[in-house]
Amino acid sequence: MSEMQHLREQLVSISQQLCHLGLNRGTSGNVSVRVHHEADLAGFLITPSGMPANKMTPADMVWMDFLGNATGEHQPSSEWRFHLDILQQKPHINAVIHTHSLFATTLSTLRRDIPAFHYMIALAGGDSIRCAPYALFGSQQLSDYALGALQDRKACLLANHGMIAVGETLENALNITQEVETLSAQYLQALQVGQPYILTAQEMQEVQEKFKGYGAWK
Repeated sequence: MSEMQHLREQLVSISQQLCHLGLNRGTSGNVSVRVHHEADLAGFLITPSGMPANKMTPADMVWMDFLGNATGEHQPSSEWRFHLDILQQKPHINAVIHTHSLFATTLSTLRRDIPAFHYMIALAGGDSIRCAPYALFGSQQLSDYALGALQDRKACLLANHGMIAVGETLENALNITQEVETLSAQYLQALQVGQPYILTAQEMQEVQEKFKGYGAWK
């Protein structure tokens, strides 16, 4: 099986998992993945516009180059601009997931960052998960805002919209997506009681150092 076909199948699988997990519904959200080794090709695969995940097949995935040209039977997701810009400007990132999940989207309507109320915030790459300013979906302005919020981060909220998570692999991006949704739910519940205590910069730095060896036995 070629890398292209394997990634097409992975995109379908991840898109369907997002729905099964309740992170997307209907035609909301989108996923992309970089293709590395196809001869004379530089670009990525992205889910099609307006198609429910349970109807997708590998052949429905849309190929795009980094000039914004699309090839396939369908139009690419309306959010292809921020997928393109993220993958182009972050060469270490290979997968992008965008969801309209319940708790992250709810929190995005408050237009506030998620501070370090829990140490797992560090999974997103820093001591906060930023909320990008609002812009029309599918616009270059939204892409620009998202890139700013993702500087030195692997996740961000999009004001009055949803969230983005990125990773070295689709599985990694999915794990981050699930964790951000959990953190969003926890933060919203904490705010119902009062203002949660925020971990210090030093405490979060210690977490980041600990995470470098997380899951690896010495």
